[in-house]
Amino acid sequence: MNIRRAIVAGAGLAGLSAAVALTEAGVRVSLNDSAAQAGGRCRSYHDPALGLTIDNGNHLVLAGNAAVTAWRRAIGAGEPLAGPDHADFAFADLVSGARWTVGINDGRLPWWTLSSRRRVPGTGLADYFRLARLLRGGSGRIGDVIAPGGPLWDRLVAPVLLAALNTPPAEASAALAGRVLRETLGQGGLAMRPRIAQPTLGAAFVDPALAWLGARDVPLAAGRRLRALEFSGDTVSALVWSDGREAVGDGEAVILAVPAWVALDLVPGITAPDDHRAIVNAHFAFPATPDMPRMLGLLGGSAEWLFAHDDRISLTISAADAIARNDRAELARTLWGDVQRALGITAPLPPWQIVKEKRATFAATPAQDALRPPVRTRWRNLFLAGDWVRNGLPATIEGALRTGDSAARLAMGRPLIY
Repeated sequence: MNIRRAIVAGAGLAGLSAAVALTEAGVRVSLNDSAAQAGGRCRSYHDPALGLTIDNGNHLVLAGNAAVTAWRRAIGAGEPLAGPDHADFAFADLVSGARWTVGINDGRLPWWTLSSRRRVPGTGLADYFRLARLLRGGSGRIGDVIAPGGPLWDRLVAPVLLAALNTPPAEASAALAGRVLRETLGQGGLAMRPRIAQPTLGAAFVDPALAWLGARDVPLAAGRRLRALEFSGDTVSALVWSDGREAVGDGEAVILAVPAWVALDLVPGITAPDDHRAIVNAHFAFPATPDMPRMLGLLGGSAEWLFAHDDRISLTISAADAIARNDRAELARTLWGDVQRALGITAPLPPWQIVKEKRATFAATPAQDALRPPVRTRWRNLFLAGDWVRNGLPATIEGALRTGDSAARLAMGRPLIY
């Protein structure tokens, strides 16, 4: 359809992606969000307990994420993402004290698996041949494709897939894992290089997008909650906001970039994931020193990944539904113990903040993946966007950006990129 105006409900990364793509194409955009700020679950804020600006979570992207690269280029994001020149992943076992670095070579031919200094300690070449089966994906669980357990699983596969899928890897979707691996590891080490937002998610993703849109007369209407959609035949005819009703006319489209549970209440007859997993992040006001690894995988503790920023140290626990019920002060003490063992420091517990996202992502199981709706709906002017919408990837920044771009392209009648 040819459109002259689009109403975007939701200013997380999916909504921002749609707004940018539409504005680039000359479509007039109205950008709205129920929260006081943009970013959704990818947001930064000033925390008075720490006296620092922190992220709600440690969102990691990889150098091979095509949508991330294209979108940041489009909005003129000047703050580069931090990360190593090569795909080197450092790990520490907090129980045994063992430390190792997996060094994936730059090119597509995985000769790193032939080197005992680059591969996971205690593994042989045959282990990696078995892992290659996962690249093909499949319709079932990861545990149906490769057998869980063993040094390669415990020391590399499980922690990486847990971070990517936010679901215990053995029960997670083999199709989603296979797609992630094909687009990153399958493209060679250069595509696997981890990229971290520095100094914050807001500075890397949200602020430049808002500045780009603002310069093109697309302001954010914050604190505007969408309460209902009205339908007439095969179109959305009106949106009912917290501040009143807005008619939708000919040549106008609606991009619904809200969480899955909100979309289920607003759109009759759609399916969407309804089982979610928590993520817990801990932030400590303890500046990193030059000798600290900027990113460190942890085994044998409560957290799985440590991120050392210039002004803070942060930890992430994925699939954290059980631990999210724990007392925040107890969590801070436990996780600071992980930091002390991982970095070999004896400093007392510094100022801290615990951030619990109880519905951080949908559970990346085959059953939940099957519930994800397509971007296009049965209403010709209504399109869905968000990391929970079908895009072949688990709930990631890359997936959110892809669905936003796809929603904009479908609304304009243009071919899809992703």
